[in-house]
Amino acid sequence: MLARIALFLVISMPLQAQTVVPLYPGAIPNSKPSDEKETVDSEGSILRIGHVTHPTLTLYKPKIKGAERTAVIICPGGGYGIVAIDHEGYQVAKRLADSGFVAVVLKYRLPDDAIMIDKSIGPLQDAQRAIQYVRENAALYGVDPQKIGIMGFSAGGHLASTAGTHFNHAYIPNPKHTSLRPDFMILGYPVISFTDSIGHIGSRDNLLGKNPPQDSIIKYSNELQVTDKTPPTFIMHARDDKTVPVANSLDFAAALEAHHVPVKLYLYDFGGHGFGMHNQAMPGDWMAPAIGWLRALWP
Repeated sequence: MLARIALFLVISMPLQAQTVVPLYPGAIPNSKPSDEKETVDSEGSILRIGHVTHPTLTLYKPKIKGAERTAVIICPGGGYGIVAIDHEGYQVAKRLADSGFVAVVLKYRLPDDAIMIDKSIGPLQDAQRAIQYVRENAALYGVDPQKIGIMGFSAGGHLASTAGTHFNHAYIPNPKHTSLRPDFMILGYPVISFTDSIGHIGSRDNLLGKNPPQDSIIKYSNELQVTDKTPPTFIMHARDDKTVPVANSLDFAAALEAHHVPVKLYLYDFGGHGFGMHNQAMPGDWMAPAIGWLRALWP
């Protein structure tokens, strides 16, 4: 009974004094009719949302009003199989809002042939739409339209880094020609590569299917897609991560440096994978330097 009450409180949390909006006001692109229903459950302390058919944004605004703010769009992880919406979403958003930022949790569609015409682009469409929505409604939320970035954890880090490396092509309708480029990225133990050597094959299988063609692997191995226009990036990872090897972050950082893109690496020796803001294995609050780095982008 107590577990059910705790789960209800966690689910209810974003609705208390927050703004929840549908990501798409009308038809959802790349979708097809389906009877699938969204699921909510928990595994240990992790709140999991599955079968997302109607993506949303949950907006957290700072309590103290001020000048136009920086906005951070947050993509929780989950291997492109679920969305770990709380410890990699709502909790992070609250921390950012308490620090003076507008934080936006993206509940994105998960790649699924049952609901999508092309599942490989579904999550990216939602990430691009989130950037588009916040930028086009910047005045409504007190956001500087030139200070809108994206944050992601694990497979959400793959989604965020895909948005940060594939912004030149609009996968959604964009009649106002709004920039879909995030102004910065913050990546927590991110899936970056889909290569056989260091990629997270579970995420790759979910997004691209088993045995995808080599050109798709290259396209979505984001360490291979960095250019001089890729936005500044903060990356956090634990060296002992056995789920997503730290080489994902190291290779991405090296590619950014090769293209003279500002990058900051924050590496733990221990911690494994999926700990969100709180690494119980080591001292150090990685969010503090991440927030400091973000503030330093626009002194």
